[in-house]
Amino acid sequence: MKTFLELLAPARNADIGIAAIDSGADAVYIAGPQFGARKDAGNPIEEIARLCAYAHKFGARIFVTVNIVLREDEIEEVHRQMLAEQEAGVDAFIIRDMRICGWKDITVPLHASTQCAIRTVEDALRYEAAGCSRIVLERELSLATVREICKAVSCEVEFFVHGALCVCYSGDCRLSEYLDGRSADRGECVQACRSMYDLVDESGKVLLRNKALLSLKDFNLHDRLPELAAAGVCSFKIEGRLKSMSYVRNITRYHSMALDELVASDPEKYARASFGRVYGGVAPDPWKTFNRGYTELYFDGKRGKWSSMDAPKSMGEFIGTVIRVRRHGKDMEIMLKTASKGLELHNGDGFAFAGKGGVVGFRGDLCSGNTIVCKPVEGVREGLSLYRNIDTVFEKELDKNPARRELQVDLSVRVHGRWNIDVTARCEDGREFLSPFKADLERAENRERAEAMLREQLGKRSLHYNFRVVSLVSEAPGGALPLLSASTINSIRRLIAEDLDTIPVKAIPMASVAREGRPAVENAPITAEPLMVSKYCIRYELGLCPVHQGAKPTGQLYLLNNGRRLTLGFDCKKCEMRVIQGQR
Repeated sequence: MKTFLELLAPARNADIGIAAIDSGADAVYIAGPQFGARKDAGNPIEEIARLCAYAHKFGARIFVTVNIVLREDEIEEVHRQMLAEQEAGVDAFIIRDMRICGWKDITVPLHASTQCAIRTVEDALRYEAAGCSRIVLERELSLATVREICKAVSCEVEFFVHGALCVCYSGDCRLSEYLDGRSADRGECVQACRSMYDLVDESGKVLLRNKALLSLKDFNLHDRLPELAAAGVCSFKIEGRLKSMSYVRNITRYHSMALDELVASDPEKYARASFGRVYGGVAPDPWKTFNRGYTELYFDGKRGKWSSMDAPKSMGEFIGTVIRVRRHGKDMEIMLKTASKGLELHNGDGFAFAGKGGVVGFRGDLCSGNTIVCKPVEGVREGLSLYRNIDTVFEKELDKNPARRELQVDLSVRVHGRWNIDVTARCEDGREFLSPFKADLERAENRERAEAMLREQLGKRSLHYNFRVVSLVSEAPGGALPLLSASTINSIRRLIAEDLDTIPVKAIPMASVAREGRPAVENAPITAEPLMVSKYCIRYELGLCPVHQGAKPTGQLYLLNNGRRLTLGFDCKKCEMRVIQGQR
């Protein structure tokens, strides 16, 4: 039995969702008008319907996020919104509040969000028992744990493979609300983990000053997709519902090509979860769009250097080391020892480096060879590592040359009687349609030329279909063909495309479970302490771990920011760090 692999891409709005599908996504997740855990990423029902209609042309799916714990006064409105979204064509809901599982009129599958903090077999089984047909696992898990969970459940398993990382376990962070009164659970996170902190010991000594000590690099498991698929993961998720269209196009294409390679390596075992082939577009490069550097986190069950404490914002691709800085009037000239011989810099490119206060960015006004001319930038010096976080040519190409997605259709042409033409279209998704045509025309004197014309003009694109003629048979005397003009054949092809569009795509079935009569699962309790729990550990990151690095005990450690103090706790048995409300 084949395993269908799904690439799940994010979308801030319908247009970005359509771009993701064109770039190779098998599914897209997006928020409706409210309740989607991203305050600035809501979409009207009409836009959800438009995105669904486009996705369903390729058997792709649209999931709507309802991934917050609901207040009592919101229940009725959430229910109404979900019914409207279901009517608009959504294929599943990503939920956090388990009371939704009891709503019998919500009939599409429900997916337990990563905010449910599923990181053990017991957690997974509970949400499956409640009626969730898919569970979204924590990002901090090892492959061994992912494999164990997949083996234990019969529902689908989804795992993140790219994007920004919360430093804490998903759905288990109260730091933003504590510091600023804005709840991450309500989509209002202030990203306190990207803020600058001082690290202070119990004597008041500052061990590290003005660093983004809670900021992690971005996740990237591009090279580990085969292992995840073998473990039992069926959906590979990209983070980023607030990201730009260029980001979504680039990263979706990047992972879609990897999944295509995986399917091609074992087509008897694997297939993509939607239909269509992607043509054109720009060769993807994950370093050319937003990133803080990349990590595989705890995937191998080992600790590593995960933090981006020097660069909590996007740094982009490393381009070289500064070897000379000169002043020319009001301008600065920077000469680089470039990281690669083929590197090309362009006027208007954006550059960045790690400064004392975090990432410092500037624009290159004139760029030629290994030289950048720009306005003076404080902190640029010889020996500095320089990055490019905006490649203007790459961004323009992404915009001007977007990928397109097409369905392959095989045409069988039969000519009979006095120019009756029957064209049977067989689409890759299984649809089949017979389109009959009548041509009251003369016989073509040159049969070979007429056949070549028919094959060439029918074997082109119309709408989102890519046609090819696989057989052409004439039952007329001598195998004769009618004398058809190119414009007539083009009209036939367009009508075939319109005929196909009258038949719904035969989408690959999703997993679904009956929810009636299943035991209720209580929402995970939201407590005041600790503010967050994390697999990431500041002591390990700084070489201060007494367990793994043999360091001397540090005593109590604190994080200071703008007069606010946070206490760090370390559970070495679980190998976890806790951030706790400030203690004097």
